[in-house]
Amino acid sequence: MNKSELVSAISDRTGESRRTVESVLYSLEKTVTEQVILGEKVSITGFLSFEQTLRDARTGRNPRTGESIQIAATKGCKVSAGARLKAAAKGT
Repeated sequence: MNKSELVSAISDRTGESRRTVESVLYSLEKTVTEQVILGEKVSITGFLSFEQTLRDARTGRNPRTGESIQIAATKGCKVSAGARLKAAAKGT
């Protein structure tokens, strides 16, 4: 399911216009992104959580030459499924 299909499905389920649903999804995306950038954890209880992760600098190996290289520390984003989503995925 892509974003357009998601918007249509939510619109059909709620009776809201596609434009309203698109606006809400856009606002959700922007708000979650802003909070993760600030280092805050965002949780939608039972569904999903988003948080910034830190990866330490480390030594890696160039697969082509076998030479050791330094890989800089980086930030990333971790998305975790909540209990209800996990249970639904298991079919329970």
